[in-house]
Order: sequence, then structure tokens, then C-alpha cells
Amino acid sequence: MSDAPEPRRIAVLISGSGTNLQALIDAQRTPALPNAGIVLVLSNRKAAAGLERAARADPPIPTAYLALQPYLKADPARTRATYDAEVARIVLEAHPDLVVLAGWMHVLGEGFLDAVGALPVINLHPALPGAFDGTHAIERGYEAFQKGEVDKVGAMVHRVVKEVDRGEPVIVREVAIAKGEPLEAYEERLHRAEWEIIVEATRKILDEVRPGA
Repeated sequence: MSDAPEPRRIAVLISGSGTNLQALIDAQRTPALPNAGIVLVLSNRKAAAGLERAARADPPIPTAYLALQPYLKADPARTRATYDAEVARIVLEAHPDLVVLAGWMHVLGEGFLDAVGALPVINLHPALPGAFDGTHAIERGYEAFQKGEVDKVGAMVHRVVKEVDRGEPVIVREVAIAKGEPLEAYEERLHRAEWEIIVEATRKILDEVRPGA
């Protein structure tokens, strides 16, 4: 009988191409993310390429799909709050130690957070704490720097609370930017930083909730 601890379990929520998810897939069960594996990838978009990344992983990662509008249209009694609660139900069925929002483009409300209780939830956001909350943060940060309105930009992983993008930062990373450079050049550096900090933050929280595992 093995004395090895049970692997730490991660659920990842996505909406798009899944490049941040891929960083986690590549890191799981390596020194960057030891004794940890992704047990669920949930998307709110059916065509999200991240679902294919999960299916191609070795071993394949279980996936689920639940979009808001089809869910609401199926029953007039349903609301955004019941959708969030259903997302929580799907997540909790996977028995994760941590939920990572990796490009999940839907604001999860109290219905989700109340349902998951003490289960830690973290979110990757492409801006520094207190700056450019919400959508289009990359473009807004780039434009603000080019106009001289801010002198630094970056990305963070933070704990998810009821206020959008206002949870306690777990990892913060400033990203270099130059006057006059194209948005695409800054965006590429930012994404590379995101792939690093999403793994670092995931390990940090797992080490808090399952130390020594």
C-alpha cells in the first residue's frame, strides 16, 4: 500500500483559447506544480479551444460546458444566480482543492461563491491591483501608459470575492512596456507573464490548503 499523498485537485474555468490553461496542463505533476492535477475544465463557450486542449492532455482531462444564455432560455424560472449555482454544482462534483479562473469571461456572483463556501477560488487578471478592473484591461492599460496616465502595467492573480477584480492579490507581476511600441508587442510579453504567475499562484494556494501534499 502506497503512502504517497493523494494528488491535489484543480478545477479550471475557461472561455477561450486556453493558453493559460495550457500553462497549468504543462506544469501539473512537475516541480512547478508537484503532486497536483487538473480534474475538470469547465467552459461557458462551446467552441472554446481550451476544451480541445483538455481532451488532448495526457491523460485527457474531464470537461464540461454550460453557457449562460442557453441555460436561461431552457426554463423561465432560471436566473443568473441559479446559473452561478449550477456552475458551482458542476465544479463541486469534481471535488477540487482549488478553482482557477483562467480566462473565464463571466462574473461569478454570490450564487457561486456561497455554494463553494471555503473552497479557494483565484482569478487571473491582466492588470495591476486596483487598476483597470473588468473587461479589456490589456488595451486600457496599454492606452493609459501611452497617454502618460500610468507609469507601470502588469498582471495579477487574486482571490475571487464579490467585488469584481478586488480580491486579495496572490501574485503580482509588473510587465515591461515601451512608449510607441505596438499593442501586440506588449500583449505578447503580458501573456508570457500570465503563464508564469497562474502556475505560481496555483502552487501557492495549494500549498496553503494542502501543505506537504
